[in-house]
Amino acid sequence: MPKKSSASPSRRTSKKGAAATRSRSFRWWPLLLKLGLVVLVLGGGALVYMDATIRSQFEGKRWALPAKVYARPLELYAGQRLPVADLKEELRQLGYRFVSYPKRAGEASVADQRALLFSRGFLYADGPEPARLLELRFDGDRIAHLSGSEGALPLARLEPVLVGGIYPADNEDRELVRLQQVPPTLVQALVTVEDRDFYQHFGISPKGIARAMISNLRARAVVQGGSTLTQQLVKNYFLTSERSLWRKLMEAPMAMLLELHYSKDEILESYLNEVYLGQSGSRAIHGFSLASQYYFGRPLADLSLEQQALLAGLVKGPSYYDPRRHPERATERRNLVLSLMRDQGHISDADLLRARQRPLGVVERSQLSKGAFPAYLDLVKRQLRQDYREQDLASEGLQVFTNLDPLVQRKAEQSVQRVIKRLDGRFGSRVEGLQAALVVGNSQTGDVVAVVGGRDPRYQGFNRALDAVRPIGSLVKPAVYLTALEEPQRFTLSSWIDDNAVTLQNPDGSYWTPSNFDHSEHGVVPLHQALSRSYNLATAQLGLRLGVDKVVHTLERLGVRRPVSPYPAVLLGAVNLSPLEVTQVYQTIAANGFETPLRAIRSVLTADGELLSSYPFELQQQFEPAVMHLLQYALQETVREGTARQLYQRFPDSLNMAGKTGTTNDQRDSWFAGFTGDYLAVAWLGQDDNRPTPLTGSSGALQVWSELMAELRPQSYRPMAPESVNYVWIDDATGERTGDFCEGARLLPYVAGSEPAGYRGCGVGIQRTLNWFNHLFGGEGGSR
Repeated sequence: MPKKSSASPSRRTSKKGAAATRSRSFRWWPLLLKLGLVVLVLGGGALVYMDATIRSQFEGKRWALPAKVYARPLELYAGQRLPVADLKEELRQLGYRFVSYPKRAGEASVADQRALLFSRGFLYADGPEPARLLELRFDGDRIAHLSGSEGALPLARLEPVLVGGIYPADNEDRELVRLQQVPPTLVQALVTVEDRDFYQHFGISPKGIARAMISNLRARAVVQGGSTLTQQLVKNYFLTSERSLWRKLMEAPMAMLLELHYSKDEILESYLNEVYLGQSGSRAIHGFSLASQYYFGRPLADLSLEQQALLAGLVKGPSYYDPRRHPERATERRNLVLSLMRDQGHISDADLLRARQRPLGVVERSQLSKGAFPAYLDLVKRQLRQDYREQDLASEGLQVFTNLDPLVQRKAEQSVQRVIKRLDGRFGSRVEGLQAALVVGNSQTGDVVAVVGGRDPRYQGFNRALDAVRPIGSLVKPAVYLTALEEPQRFTLSSWIDDNAVTLQNPDGSYWTPSNFDHSEHGVVPLHQALSRSYNLATAQLGLRLGVDKVVHTLERLGVRRPVSPYPAVLLGAVNLSPLEVTQVYQTIAANGFETPLRAIRSVLTADGELLSSYPFELQQQFEPAVMHLLQYALQETVREGTARQLYQRFPDSLNMAGKTGTTNDQRDSWFAGFTGDYLAVAWLGQDDNRPTPLTGSSGALQVWSELMAELRPQSYRPMAPESVNYVWIDDATGERTGDFCEGARLLPYVAGSEPAGYRGCGVGIQRTLNWFNHLFGGEGGSR
């Protein structure tokens, strides 16, 4: 008989179960191996794809660089009129540091009659301007002597003020900088506080993570992060800011791949240009170079040790450590960075003590020039869009050089604000919400040097200088009189014009019945007086005799491009124009009949300094200079004797000026357009909702113009008489030729051949009465 087994049934069952389990496990191994191979292949493929993506995007990384818009460079030369206060203001806008003695670029020392400054240098289209130490000596408000280390200099240019940019759709703003342009102490500060092992690790730093954890535990606060600079760059370049495990898992391999292909310096340079460091409204501030301008108003190379430490500290949290909103937090963070730099041996104990005691040195937003002149920048953008695509303006890093004069711009803004403040005090609620616009240009070249778009010059909304299209009132009258003066055999400055009531039926059956501002009639008056006193009735009578169509054509030749309907009301200002358009009209008058298109832009360069386009001075003759000279005489008379005569209560008789006041119906608009030897300015005051105001042209806009010119101290306007113009002494009461300097005589210009023929010496008879009869009973209205 076979021997029975001694094993129990349960034990036998256990062995069978184990064998079955081993059998099933063995069957899973091929599947697991296959899955592992699949994962390995997919992971490898993912790494290959990730590697290709990183290399492609990093090498092809191209920031959208906004166009930079610059003001005109301030030129310095002996004999130039430049008050010391203006020089200091220009240097302040450029972010210069005022020290006892300048030793490095961006520093200046300014006294009453002497200035030392170390310019930064700049690459202009016509060549580089070197950085150098300059000495200026003043004689009153003029530069008496200019010299550099090489001796006396004929000319030097400061770098232009950066006034704004044209940003991409994401509103990211940055200024690229090369690693060698970054102060070494800033690099040390950044590496010390953000990634101490940057030059040793391979993209991730287990040692750094451990050290950060220990430091944070000791400080009982988060004072260090565990991510390397490379990981941070990967996050900014390729990943979102979402806090998730997946993003952290992706950071590590991508950072290692980046380190595999690129040098530490390449990675660091990209980081310095990419990192987010603040927010200016809707504009995101990226990179240390732009952050330096944003927080300190000066280039990166000019920053002090403590300022560099503050920027490095902001990387951790630009909003939390914002030095403007949270100065205590920012100071604490800056001092921590300085302490870490001392601990690492980058600075001495003395450096640490000195830097910790200094203030943050952050400039106020209102002091930054960049973005400070929105109305002017608006004009620049509109002119640029005529020649460039929006995407190129926002991404190609173009350099746009303009005619903006920051000194004139500031004075224009202050003039508007001072006058509105005075009017508020005088009229109270009657001028509540009063708005303003002011355009300032060069009276001969058409260069626009300043634009104010409203009572708040920093407001970036509705630009009244460009878009407030309003009736221009009496500013149209020079076009009426110019039309007459172009017929010198019919009309001269001494021609008699009827200033009596007139009624005209319009095509729709209504009646047009104009009246003078004072609701009186002045009878027959000389043409020059009708213009300088701004008589409505005389202007209407003259315009109707000439024909409204002719006056409209004159407006077009003066520079009006907007359609104007030839209705009689046009003769008294029923023409809607913006302040900028009015400036174009008076530019043609100031420039002796040559239309010179208004220019805000001088030239446009590529990011590398290559000239793309220039906007040269252009002109086209629209009127004979002789005829325009006569009109200019009448506009000078307006200032001396007419509706703008109060100007000479403020300015000396030696300062010659010309201009015209304008007031519309119910005093809804107050205008003044005037020019001197070097400046042309057009001012407007009114309400956005077109409510009446208590202001006339002389009590409103003229005050702004006067305030501005008092600050600018312009050159006197001295027009040269063309050869075809003769000056003749005329008896103002009779319109006839008289002896030199006779009582009541006036020296008037005439186009040659149109002078009065008669001569009466210095006697005054009843000729003016006779002129009335001649005019009323068939006289042509020409010279008498």
